[in-house]
Amino acid sequence: MKSIDRRKFIKSATAATAAFATAAPFVTSGWAKNSPNDRVNVCVAGIRSRGQAHIRSFAALKNVQVTVLADIDERLFPKVNGSLEKQTGKKARTETDFRRVLEDKDVDVVSLATPNHWHALQSIWACQAGKDVYVEKPVSHNISEGRKIIEAARKYNRIVQTGTQSRSSQGCREAMKFLHEGGLGDIYMSRSCLIKARDSYGKAPNSPVPAGVHYDLWLGPAPYRPFNEKKFHYNWHWLWDTGNGETGNTGPHNFDRCRWGMQIYEHPREIQSMGNIYVWGNDCVQETPNHQISVLKYDDGRIIQLEVRGWLSNSEEGIEQGEFFYGDKGWLKLDGGSWQSYFGRKNEPGPGSGKSEGLSSSEQSNRMGAPAAGHFQNFIDCVRSRNRHNLAADILEGHLSTAMCHLSNIAYRTGRTLVFDQETETFPGDAEANTFLSREYRVPFVVPETV
Repeated sequence: MKSIDRRKFIKSATAATAAFATAAPFVTSGWAKNSPNDRVNVCVAGIRSRGQAHIRSFAALKNVQVTVLADIDERLFPKVNGSLEKQTGKKARTETDFRRVLEDKDVDVVSLATPNHWHALQSIWACQAGKDVYVEKPVSHNISEGRKIIEAARKYNRIVQTGTQSRSSQGCREAMKFLHEGGLGDIYMSRSCLIKARDSYGKAPNSPVPAGVHYDLWLGPAPYRPFNEKKFHYNWHWLWDTGNGETGNTGPHNFDRCRWGMQIYEHPREIQSMGNIYVWGNDCVQETPNHQISVLKYDDGRIIQLEVRGWLSNSEEGIEQGEFFYGDKGWLKLDGGSWQSYFGRKNEPGPGSGKSEGLSSSEQSNRMGAPAAGHFQNFIDCVRSRNRHNLAADILEGHLSTAMCHLSNIAYRTGRTLVFDQETETFPGDAEANTFLSREYRVPFVVPETV
């Protein structure tokens, strides 16, 4: 089975950066932390949910300090800053406008746990300001944005890590090593199940913006809509203007493990996806499907499949969120960092993770799929070394896995099988599908054509 050289894949990105013609708004010369003794100062942007894990993880690392908390909701600052002070003995400065963070020369790293529709613009701005970036999945709200982040990262020589933490799981790495060394022979298909029972989010009338919420900054690149509590914190995931549904929320992890195991470094050629909003009907604000099946086929005929089930369901081989790999010698199931291979018509067990004698409970936990701390450490190590090739999840990997989600959603929204050209990142001759590759941006929050 072939895998396309990553250098070939990013050829279009490097050509685009050579065409730079206009000045970026926050460009600096950048810097490098050359010694482990140099303190790395971090700003965490988006502190309500996932961002709190970012704060705790960075604050626990040696010679790393969370110096700025950025969020559009001032109501969150006292509690989150109090927790940071309890952990480290120090509070962080707070900002409501991310642009002021970019002007702060003492900030070395920005860590983005903001809504999806902000990821690309904040990542690009940070690269232009000479800051390294840790960006949560999905790395972009649409496919064109992912390409722009890569261009900015390469042009400004920034370290940009994607928040697909499985890449730093020892258990996952062991499973991938087994697959890559031919443990299953030629792998022709992988399949991922994503079973998450979610209740209805309900509905509510539009209402005044709460005191302390900077709503215009929250909307940012997205079209204007009146404030609605049911379309705000977290629920933005299920609205197309700000989120990408469950396929784009958790799906980047699933697709990433499938692609990683199959050593695929290209976009799929054909994409099918179908689904619907079941159970809740018109009783919730949700626009994205809560059940969705997507099938992606590559040039060499290999297939990756993702099935999202958003309500009560059975598990798959005891797995609610995991992957299955199928080769000409056997098959393998991956559940977090735990894995097991099977061979023959009787599914006789082969190599697997099993139990690791002599490991402490914390070591065993990291081995079996709790890799977040190691993922943040890997990022900081690369910030110091300036070697992006040592990143566990470089932004190019993030773009490829995120694009699988976007392509699935585009196929779902158009209602037909799509053909994608990986060199141009477009749908040849399909005007309707191409409209979903980018979006209209709300001035001044515009992702630039030239980064």
